[in-house]
Amino acid sequence: MSRALLALAAGALVPLSMAPFQLWLLGPVAAGLLFQVLLDGKGRGLLAGWLYGLGLYGIGTSWIYVSIHEHGGASPLLAGVLVALFAGSMALFPMLLGWLFVRLRSGGEPAQAVLFAVLYVGLEWLLTWFLTGFPWVALGYGQIDSPMSGLAPLGGVPLVSFGVLVSGLALTLALRVFQRDRLAARGRLSTLLLVAVGPWLLAGALDGIRWTEPGAERSAALVQGNVDQATKWDPDNRLPIIERYRSLTEPHWGADLILWPEAAITAFEHQAEALLNTLDDRARASGSALVLGLPALQAYPGGEYAFLNTARGLGLADGRYVKRRLVPFGEYVPLEALLRGLIGFFDLPMSHAEAGDWDQPPLELAGSPANMAICYEIVYPELVRDPVDVLLTISNDTWFGDSIGPHQHLAIARMRALENGRWLLRATNNGITAIVDDRGRVTGSLPQFEAGVLRGEYRIMSGRTPFNRLGSWPLHALILLAGIALTVRPAVEARFRKAQK
Repeated sequence: MSRALLALAAGALVPLSMAPFQLWLLGPVAAGLLFQVLLDGKGRGLLAGWLYGLGLYGIGTSWIYVSIHEHGGASPLLAGVLVALFAGSMALFPMLLGWLFVRLRSGGEPAQAVLFAVLYVGLEWLLTWFLTGFPWVALGYGQIDSPMSGLAPLGGVPLVSFGVLVSGLALTLALRVFQRDRLAARGRLSTLLLVAVGPWLLAGALDGIRWTEPGAERSAALVQGNVDQATKWDPDNRLPIIERYRSLTEPHWGADLILWPEAAITAFEHQAEALLNTLDDRARASGSALVLGLPALQAYPGGEYAFLNTARGLGLADGRYVKRRLVPFGEYVPLEALLRGLIGFFDLPMSHAEAGDWDQPPLELAGSPANMAICYEIVYPELVRDPVDVLLTISNDTWFGDSIGPHQHLAIARMRALENGRWLLRATNNGITAIVDDRGRVTGSLPQFEAGVLRGEYRIMSGRTPFNRLGSWPLHALILLAGIALTVRPAVEARFRKAQK
């Protein structure tokens, strides 16, 4: 029972290391606790891994309750049950980690620690693509404001997670050595403590490197409409919503970039052509690049259609972007035949959305290429790893309410800026609208649940970080080789011993 509670607590500590709590030292502690439980679990890796996942997702994605209850119309009991089912289902992935660790571990505890780190980073990689992925609560996101974040430009959030694991596991091994015999193992204890602080020292040294160089300064106006989600899609509110955004924007024409949030216009693209032409003329006359979000319809023969979540460039901005990574249950419904009709949340019109083409050109802001990520897409590191001048992301975090979700979302976006050495501009419906510099630091933001415009400056950046050039494949390749070596080593050693006999 004590080991089960420790596994559950270890998972719950990871979200506490993330925004808005930012208790980043809990990340290594969480990794070390799970490793400790698995070492002493006498083969119960399945249960320990699942309980860890239950704590991780039960706390880390608790904002799903707001979406299902407040916006989906589910009762508190049903919403709670559905969140528990989601957390329990996602916990199957850490359960796989626990099972593999127990099955594959061999050799001494240091070798087992390496195996654990390999499996954990491999699990986070799996969650970036399997069944479209859900890499929301990676260990590395809790380090955006810690010295460990210096690893991000080198290897992205996977390398940050790996640094957290190395530190936490080495510290756990040091404590186990200390408990056994502190005097007889002084040399080993010193080595483990050095390994534990090693990632922090390396990250601190890397943080002093300027991977990219700032260029021209440009002005930006990020518009936060604060439109009530309950009435947002009411056709009678289309014109009032448009007028709200136009009135908020009016004093800021002339800014180099004006950014409206996801689905700022609630009419479909083909219905809003006259408005778009008017805004295009106004932005062009003011010398502004206007980028905004709105839905579109994709028609098919036979009367079938699908929704597209798009961003359009107007004025000195050029291009059209269609969201590529869709939100499970929000924009498409897995197991649709079973879930449609269960609650209103699964019948929302936008849950029939279709993904855009994977290979889309960047938007152009007065000739300057910009990468666009709509809402949830910003959690995918490889999706925004392009050689552009600036990163843009638009979102509608109204679905999360007054929960930890919007704070986590902003922290994840900040990691993308740091990984790529690019400024990031984020406009949302009701928060958190922010300007983030190339080091992942927030230079300006708007309060949540208030309409307003964030004025600020951003820089065009040149040069590329190692992560922007190579992604995380070098780290994953090394981890794969280490995993293979650790897996085949027992068989090789057994054959060697047999040959000696």
